[in-house]
Amino acid sequence: MKKKFVGFIAALMVFLVSAPFAEASEPYVSLTGGMGFLTDSEVESGGVTIDDALEYNSGFVVNGAIGFDGGMYRVEAAVGYQRNGIDKVYSIPVPDDWDANVSIWSFMANGYLETEMEGAGVVPYLMAGIGMANVTYDDTFGSSDDSAFAYQFGAGIGVEVSENVMLDLGYRYFATADVDPDDLGMEFSIASHNVLAGVRIGF
Repeated sequence: MKKKFVGFIAALMVFLVSAPFAEASEPYVSLTGGMGFLTDSEVESGGVTIDDALEYNSGFVVNGAIGFDGGMYRVEAAVGYQRNGIDKVYSIPVPDDWDANVSIWSFMANGYLETEMEGAGVVPYLMAGIGMANVTYDDTFGSSDDSAFAYQFGAGIGVEVSENVMLDLGYRYFATADVDPDDLGMEFSIASHNVLAGVRIGF
């Protein structure tokens, strides 16, 4: 599975570097972090769907990206990590000593549309992305994982602090196709509301 992820990122980088606008754009790197609010998972098994089967605590999200800034638009390849504790299973609280959690590695291609507010140094933006994610469930008794198509969209603002440095504050809705960890015959829904802050440095 890791080989697939490496291949996916390599393909993204080839696309970004060979894109027609790359030569006319400025490269940048970015790092963001914040809170991830994973919504309760539905579980589907044998044609039966159970709402709110898994309930989660709030967690953390970190993302790193490299991309190109073309003025009104940006494109980037990004890697993200999110971790949330599992609070309840079928409405039953998880014992504290079980250390149950879900972690998500995401590998995304993102696009941004930006509009600068003249003279204000503030740049509102809309964004969307697609990619892959690996979702792992861990507890005291072991772990299981699955990979799936992932997508996200969101909005935010960038604040210019110097010629090549932008601070970023934004919201992203991140979700995947249903996952079936280790082919257990149980599909889990994955979706998260993420609030992020970070920095972007241009070159």
